Amino acid sequence: MKNLLKCKPLTKSVFIGIVFFAICLVLASFSPKQSEWKAPESAKNIKNPIPANAVSLAAGKTIYIKECLQCHGKNGLGNGPKSADLDKAPESFNTPKVKNQTDGELFWKIKEGRKPMPSTKKSLTDEQRWQVVNYIRTLGK
Repeated sequence: MKNLLKCKPLTKSVFIGIVFFAICLVLASFSPKQSEWKAPESAKNIKNPIPANAVSLAAGKTIYIKECLQCHGKNGLGNGPKSADLDKAPESFNTPKVKNQTDGELFWKIKEGRKPMPSTKKSLTDEQRWQVVNYIRTLGK
């Protein structure tokens, strides 16, 4: 019984390993979290010049399928086939957080992008981005 209660002293390498692990845990807790993604105030007041009619919605759907569906999903819930591979899950368009944003804010975010979402500055025209905004609005209903 006496032998069971005896503890062997830590070796230097085990001690260093434990200290290193503890330091890593502390540093990980201080890692910067991605802040909430907000469009600038100037974007809030930009009005959508494209009416949400059958033509723009069809065009927006086509673009959405090609450019957005893989991450945001068929119904805009943030559960597309590639969403599991991302560090941060895409936002669902069916949340108040997205629904309460203006068209101008959504347009700005689509244009600018933020990792993991790419910018569409070079891939889409302004008209196409507005069409996508119109289509996204139908997904949140």
